[in-house]
Amino acid sequence: MDTSQHTLQTLFAQLGLPADQESVETFIANYAPLPQEVALPDATFWNAAQSSFLHQGIEDDSDWAEVIDELDALLRH
Repeated sequence: MDTSQHTLQTLFAQLGLPADQESVETFIANYAPLPQEVALPDATFWNAAQSSFLHQGIEDDSDWAEVIDELDALLRH
């Protein structure tokens, strides 16, 4: 069982993206606002593996789902 703390930084690392606070903030600033009609995993800025991970995390209501939802909310504003 994975007992590690999932944060935006660990999510970005899992997605293979720069995961320091400044990089996360820059990513959000560059890609927000995400249109309401586009599901987060379907956004054009993800590669296939990243999209799949996000889809799976949401579908399975995995340990990652909460932080994926957090990223989704940040990208909607």
